[in-house]
Amino acid sequence: MAEADIAYVATAGAAGLALAISAWAWRLRKRLGAREAEVEAWLAGERAHAAACEGALNVFDDVRLALTPEGAAQSVFGAPEALAVLAPGLEGMAAAEAIVRALHETHTGHMDGLVQRGEPFETLLESADGAWAVEGRALGGSAWLRLSKLGGAETAADSGLGALAEASPAPTWVVDGAGQLVWANRAWLTETRAETLAEAREAGLSFDRGADAVVAEASRLNARQEGFRWVSSDGRRKAWRILAEPLAGGRGAVIAFAIDMTEAEETRDNLRRHVEAHDETLNHLADAVAIFGPAKRLAFHNTAFQSLFAIDPAWLDERPTHAELLDRLRQKRQLPEVVDYAGWKAHELEFYGAATASPDDSWSLPDGRTLRVVRQPHPLGGILLIFSDITDELQLRSRYNAQIQVQTATLDKLNDAVAVFGSDGRLRLNNDAFETFWGVSAERLAEAGDFDAVAALCRPVLDDAALWLGLKARVADPDPESRVPISGEGRTDDGRVVSWQTRPLPDGATLVAFSDVTARRELEQALAAKEAALAESQALKREFVGSVSYELRTPLTTIVGYSELLEAMGDLPERSRQHAGAIRVAASHLARSIDDVLDMAQIDAGEMELTLGDMRVCDLLEAAADKVRAKVEGRGAVLTVACPPRLKPIRGDARRIGQAVDHLLENACRAVSEGGAVTLTAEVGSGEVRIRVEDTGRGIPYHLQAHVFDRFVRRERGGPGVALALVKALVELHGGWAEVQSEPGKGAAFILHLPVEATAPTAAPELLLG
Repeated sequence: MAEADIAYVATAGAAGLALAISAWAWRLRKRLGAREAEVEAWLAGERAHAAACEGALNVFDDVRLALTPEGAAQSVFGAPEALAVLAPGLEGMAAAEAIVRALHETHTGHMDGLVQRGEPFETLLESADGAWAVEGRALGGSAWLRLSKLGGAETAADSGLGALAEASPAPTWVVDGAGQLVWANRAWLTETRAETLAEAREAGLSFDRGADAVVAEASRLNARQEGFRWVSSDGRRKAWRILAEPLAGGRGAVIAFAIDMTEAEETRDNLRRHVEAHDETLNHLADAVAIFGPAKRLAFHNTAFQSLFAIDPAWLDERPTHAELLDRLRQKRQLPEVVDYAGWKAHELEFYGAATASPDDSWSLPDGRTLRVVRQPHPLGGILLIFSDITDELQLRSRYNAQIQVQTATLDKLNDAVAVFGSDGRLRLNNDAFETFWGVSAERLAEAGDFDAVAALCRPVLDDAALWLGLKARVADPDPESRVPISGEGRTDDGRVVSWQTRPLPDGATLVAFSDVTARRELEQALAAKEAALAESQALKREFVGSVSYELRTPLTTIVGYSELLEAMGDLPERSRQHAGAIRVAASHLARSIDDVLDMAQIDAGEMELTLGDMRVCDLLEAAADKVRAKVEGRGAVLTVACPPRLKPIRGDARRIGQAVDHLLENACRAVSEGGAVTLTAEVGSGEVRIRVEDTGRGIPYHLQAHVFDRFVRRERGGPGVALALVKALVELHGGWAEVQSEPGKGAAFILHLPVEATAPTAAPELLLG
């Protein structure tokens, strides 16, 4: 291509480019103008909208504050009047800064949470003109505060509701979202003992920690909460019902009420204790009690009810209906067996409509028990059932009636006239003998009735005013000193001897009995005459025995003396000397027997006196053994004496005990034979000393051992029959006793049991002092 062409093409291209750029610039300028006009229109609209928003923010009484990231006031929106109330004397940003400072001071935690972490909050701010709700929110990295007036232009205390709350007797108070006290009425101040609200705030007073917890829970959940607290006040515990209600638009503020429930709680507690005491009392009753409510379900039963019917307690705790209980009892065969059970059951359930208690009923159960059933309406609705097991009562009543019949029949069979008078003096019971004794018919006695009338019927037979007056005192006088048994005798007009006596009975009645003792008294007089005659004959017998015994002693003394004289003569043949010795021995033995008879006569007459003193038993046994040693050895036997060496003296009459031992030794001497032995021993027992005389003779037959100490009984061992009886009598005078032990063919043993300290009543008085 030529240079000219190249230049032409370049020029044409540059011209086209210039035209294109001009066209593009024109179009761009046009578009920029349109955009500028659009921006100007939008800006004008936004300015109008901002002015409208600011006007909207400023036209109301609330205040909005924008905060810087450091928490300082950045901008403020709101009516100047509201700012003037929140920050008196300040305007604009100065007022906003004062409000923010006040919030930082009173709600530091909420403000820091909002600025640093974007945590929203709601609380209250108190001003001179009332309470303001404060709401904090974060948006797009900015923090905003909104302050709204509560209750309009008036404060809570000045409004009608505030006046009502102030005059309320229930403590009422308001706390903000931070739990700080905002307002309280006079009742709250009185309970917390604060004079003013400012004083309560400064002291940090609260109604109760539990109430504060209820209020805090209501603030946290923004829902109504209730609680119950016992609080001590003025030395008395009071019950309070705490109601906490969040305030609408209060931004966490809560109003709380404390309602005094002390009287209601005390009444409820008293009622509970009364119910428990009532239940406890019913549980201690022997009768079974069941209470069914208006719905015919079991509301209460005592332990006796469960025990009476042996029902599972767990099933009873499920509160079965009355019909279910009847069905269960029927299954257990603990209901009366009836033909129409459905009709009987319906009749039982009809008592729920009764207005008054029904007559008592009785159930005869298949197991033999009888129950008394009482049904009565319950004051709270339903019915009350009482079951009493009267089986024993019926049996006891039957036995009682039978016993009364037996006693009546027994009294009617008595010969004594018996009447029973009650404590009121009326005749309760009398037997047939009473009517016969006084000659009064049963009809007249029934008509008489009381004691005075009965006594008037009896006086024609026994007219003794003092007697009937004394009997009346025993019957009608309630004084315990008058109700004592008395007895006496009298004589009727027809000559009969009457014995009477009274006996107080346990039930307050008095039994009066009359007996015809005429024959008895005549018999007693006859017996007394015979007893006197017998005593006189006994005295004559003793006198005769004594006289005869003394008369015999004189010739016996002469016989003994002359026989001893003949034995002493030297020129007397030996055979004659032996005859004289036999006469002497027989006379001596007869004299001793006469002495024994005299001693027995004295004992029988109670005239023998003991001479008590210290008696050495060992010395007494040695002396007795020396008397018969020669006789025992002469029969080819051996006499042995055994006595404890340290046996202490005992109290007794040595002469009489020695006399008893002599008789026993002579008895043993007669029984022993060649090669035999006689043993005389003394033994110490518990409070006594035993003297034992034992021989190896022929013994005593068993059938005679029981009578060995009887007097004037013929014995195979010889003797006059009074010696052993005298031994027994002498030992018994000392307060002891005698016994015999013998086996036929192997000898016999006589044992004297002597007390260590004799207390014989026949001892001389002066000798009992030692």
